[in-house]
Formats: sequence, C-alpha cells, structure tokens
Amino acid sequence: MEADEQPFDEDPGTELARLAQETIEAQSETPDPAQSRIRCQRVVDLYARGVIQEARDNFHAALILLYGELQSHFELARMFARRAAALGDGRAWTVQAMAWDRLLIALRKPQRFGTQIIKKGGVWTLGEVEPTISDTERALYGVPPLYVQQQRVDQLQRQDDE
Repeated sequence: MEADEQPFDEDPGTELARLAQETIEAQSETPDPAQSRIRCQRVVDLYARGVIQEARDNFHAALILLYGELQSHFELARMFARRAAALGDGRAWTVQAMAWDRLLIALRKPQRFGTQIIKKGGVWTLGEVEPTISDTERALYGVPPLYVQQQRVDQLQRQDDE
C-alpha cells in the first residue's frame, strides 16, 4: 500500500505503526524522498488533529519524522520521542538522541551524542561531536559509547575500501 493511501477504517495508531514500518523498510532500499515526504506530512496532519496521544503513537511518529528532510521534522521527532519516553516507551530515548543529532547536523553544529554516521568527501565519519557529552550521558539515552560509534564508522569505511 502506498503511503498516501490509507484504509478507510484505519485508526491513527494503526496508521502510525504502518507508516513507521514502511519507514524502516525503506531504509534497506534506495530511499524514495517523495514517499518519505508523504509519510512525514501525514504525521504532521495527525499531530494537527491532536490524535497522537499514546506512548506507542508518539514513538512511531518520532521514528517516521527521524527520516524526514527538514529541520522541523527533526524538531518534531525529538518532541514526539520526549513525549513517548515520558509516557513510558523506553525505546524513545535513543530516537530522541538521534533526532537531536540530526537537528544539530542540519543546523551545521556538532552532534551531541554521535549517533549519525555521515559521508563527507567519500569518507565515513561521525563529523564533529560535542566533546563535553560523556559516555555516561550517552548511556542514559541508550546510545553506545563514542568509541563504539567510531568502530562502526571504521567498519563502514573498510567495507567501502574493499
């Protein structure tokens, strides 16, 4: 089913879960920016209607917007993740850290947690990461220590170099 087609009787929670699953599946393929925009806009529409209330729905909304394109998507993703965490969804802490880092990168600032691996000039990197954030604080958000993130970067680079 295309992201802009919704079943007649699909409730918002079911729709958000479906859109989140589509978002995750899209990451294993060549991403389709048009479909991502449709999914993100649908989350914004549901938010405007005030129907994103449950922890699970907030988590799914955050996950969808995490893969958006706009600073506003990352800001909303972070807000939804905070709400989901406050409502008891422990998975949301990591999504909150990821959304925060994506927002900072979009603003051309150092990442806070080092969750985003980016490619610059053909080389994988974490880019600049805020040096005052400790691995203990990262752990509170469910983010691995910075050296583990760097190992992931190095692994990606080795794969590219082969």
